[in-house]
Amino acid sequence: MDRNIIVINENELTFEPGETILEVAQRNKIDIPTLCHLKNTIPTTTCKICLVEIKGESDLVESCATKAKQDYIVFTESSKVIKARQKNISKLLASGNHNCAIRNFDTNDWTSFQLDVLKSDGKEDLCPVWGDCELQDLAYRYQVKTLGMPLNGCKYETERANPFIIRDFSRCILCGRCVKACREIQVNNAIEFGYSGEDLKIIAKEDATLKDSDCVFCGECIQVCPVGALVPDKAFRDGRFTDTKKVRTTCAFCGVGCQMDLFVQNNKIVKIDGADVDLPPNNASLCVKGRFGYEFVASPKRLTKPLIKKDGKQVEASWDEALDLVAQKLGAIKEEFGPDSQGFLTSARITNEDNYVAQKFTRAVLKTNNIDHCARL
Repeated sequence: MDRNIIVINENELTFEPGETILEVAQRNKIDIPTLCHLKNTIPTTTCKICLVEIKGESDLVESCATKAKQDYIVFTESSKVIKARQKNISKLLASGNHNCAIRNFDTNDWTSFQLDVLKSDGKEDLCPVWGDCELQDLAYRYQVKTLGMPLNGCKYETERANPFIIRDFSRCILCGRCVKACREIQVNNAIEFGYSGEDLKIIAKEDATLKDSDCVFCGECIQVCPVGALVPDKAFRDGRFTDTKKVRTTCAFCGVGCQMDLFVQNNKIVKIDGADVDLPPNNASLCVKGRFGYEFVASPKRLTKPLIKKDGKQVEASWDEALDLVAQKLGAIKEEFGPDSQGFLTSARITNEDNYVAQKFTRAVLKTNNIDHCARL
């Protein structure tokens, strides 16, 4: 039986009809960089970073939109490909405020130079995604020299007129990922490309602010943005150069079980992203509560110890003391008034597993079917 075979970097790989070169490469752990591609959406081919060379063809092709074909021989890092990527990365760096990639040519260091130069002038305009920017990573990877490169000015002011998302148009590379995420993944249709030519811009509802548009602030656009054009209003700020620990967990705002990654600095959550795009049930998507509703975790108003009432006042107690009191009270009520004199309310703020345990406790321990659940927060 004939198999569909494509050769990428001297590796013979099988492919399914309809698969692109990029999809075949990614499935086989071959890295082809891209800034505009978003999995499970229609390719836009705007960034021109995923270009590859096919033996026998004079022009480079976008791997995200080129279907794999039998007997294709593909090179992902040929000298021709590298030169094209360097040129396109250079254009993107020059398109706006991307000083993050400036390199110290004396020490070949990309990190201390920007910090030293900007902080020596007392400036605090470092990009909030500095160190976590895909464009910056590519500039370093392909050694694109940006020192002295003229930057094009931005005619659009930064938008801060909403409680969750900062839109910095001076850093936008017009890759279209945010539009794809909004329209094809979340299907909210809140943003789109507006105007044309040099005026091209990502707009919301006739160029309104996000708060006056159909945006539901799910933050999907923030997560897919490869640069610092879209950042949370509560961004890393001064702590963004501190080591960050990523912790995988389950969202507790409802019982769906969305998987999320917490970014923790100094034992405090500073950002939340949806987990892997291939991980159900949410496949990296989150709602506004899951992505932005985390400040309560470190709130000084949270109770850290149980409180029980003594002589008419709430006083701190140990967990053993509090649980013994609850068990005693429930047992006494059941003994005097019968099991159906009690009821149990569970919450959408806990997991399905915890809700299951609650109903087992109600029926097996309290001996009553009086249990209810409110899915509305």
